Amino acid sequence: MKEVAKRVKELSLGDLVRVEWFDASIGKSLSGGLNGIDVPVVSWGIFLGVLGSKNRHIILAQNCFRYADGFYDIDYTAVPLAWTGNATLVAKAHLSQEEAKQLLNSFLVGGKRTSIKGKKHQQKAVNHE
Repeated sequence: MKEVAKRVKELSLGDLVRVEWFDASIGKSLSGGLNGIDVPVVSWGIFLGVLGSKNRHIILAQNCFRYADGFYDIDYTAVPLAWTGNATLVAKAHLSQEEAKQLLNSFLVGGKRTSIKGKKHQQKAVNHE
């Protein structure tokens, strides 16, 4: 676990990474007992960071839908750090810092919505420091 945490600390916003982890499982005693507990998963994506208020998760952006205003809708995977077996850098700075920051900001804003004259609009993220 310490080795994985060390590798994750070396990752940067915008890196393309491969994360090997174990998912939760459900089954019956007749389905293999101990042999059916570990469910290995491999996920690839753009590293957005390690976030979470109770449990730390590696956040990987996968499908990113860019709108004209620079805002993104993101499909992401949140991998519990404690469930991670390995994290591998595939490509350093796969995205520019500006685009990676836009992805992170869009993720953080998430589904927050504002109402203007009865119409719902997704809140726009500020993409400049």
